[in-house]
Amino acid sequence: MDLRKLKTLIDLVSDSNVSELEITEAEGKVRIVKGSNVVMQGYAPAQMQMAPMAQAPAAVAAPAAPAEAAAPEAPALHAVKSPMVGTFYRSASPGAKSFVEVGDTVKVGDTICIIEAMKILNEIEADKAGKVVQVLCENGQAVEYGQSLLTIE
Repeated sequence: MDLRKLKTLIDLVSDSNVSELEITEAEGKVRIVKGSNVVMQGYAPAQMQMAPMAQAPAAVAAPAAPAEAAAPEAPALHAVKSPMVGTFYRSASPGAKSFVEVGDTVKVGDTICIIEAMKILNEIEADKAGKVVQVLCENGQAVEYGQSLLTIE
């Protein structure tokens, strides 16, 4: 992504009511979060690597700690993480059966939950095959980017 386009996106987020913007293109992925500090993280191929403009140390350190603490207890478990900020739902509608329950076997690509972001329902798929060991979020709970939703063994 070229620098002019990136600057335009930062200006748009700064001047609007949008608090977070994430864009994925062939060259890489950019996430801009508006708060007391503007945080930009760039994920790009080596030839397009971008350095973060600013980082919030507390926000970076907090998500890493639970993952490190959980790893020694159950090394065979895989955490499915939220790809976005939004609201977690276990089923397609309030009265419907949950996509997965503890003990269910899932395949790669199976829908495991929905995350609603900006009034759009996004189906989240399993990125690993196995048995669902634990569902870590409550139905209707707000989730953060990178937060563990459930574990698969």
